[in-house]
Amino acid sequence: MILKARNIYKSYRHLANTLDVLKGIDISLEDGEAVSIVGPSGAGKTTLLHILGGLDNPDEGEVFIDGENIYSMREADRAAVRNRKIGFVFQFYHLLDEFTALENVLLPAVIKSNKDGIGELREKGLALLARVGLKDRAGHKPQELSGGEQQRVAIARALVNEPRIILCDEPTGNLDSKSGEEIMSLLFELNKRNKQALIIVTHEQEIARLSHRTVHMKDGRLVTPEAL
Repeated sequence: MILKARNIYKSYRHLANTLDVLKGIDISLEDGEAVSIVGPSGAGKTTLLHILGGLDNPDEGEVFIDGENIYSMREADRAAVRNRKIGFVFQFYHLLDEFTALENVLLPAVIKSNKDGIGELREKGLALLARVGLKDRAGHKPQELSGGEQQRVAIARALVNEPRIILCDEPTGNLDSKSGEEIMSLLFELNKRNKQALIIVTHEQEIARLSHRTVHMKDGRLVTPEAL
């Protein structure tokens, strides 16, 4: 088992108000498994994904990656685990406008390598861009790319450190249907070929059907499909 979360609670407080977002979530992920998380807006799906990936501390609960409790670690050690073992694909891409497609792809690898072997990294980045169909766009900046192309760059960036887990937050949410289908085809191909585990937050039932397993969320809890 590559990932296991137990009894995850998360609340946000503003002045005298408290919003309970996650209310005791248990979830696990096997090596090479593709899991979709579905549910209405406001169910807590994105918050859960961020906690599973080490981006946001839970109020209570534990998250284990490769058997290590990432929230018992120092922040620097947790960041190192994120960099080595987790790739993120966000709905809004989060590419840096001042960098080219290739430079955006290479950022996690440069952080991991401390800039050693930059020539090898460049070749790896170019190979990944070719793999996602952007061989000729390596020198383009995000504003010169379509939404589908930017998402492909984001996927290449997520893959550059060969992570065991890829976490995707509505990866087709800002794309037209054709681009969205191409992105999901690519992600499931990677899952099948490389045995990289996937967790995909989505509203799309077709994506959920392609996954090995679907988890349903409502009001911060896991529920049966009938309860949605």
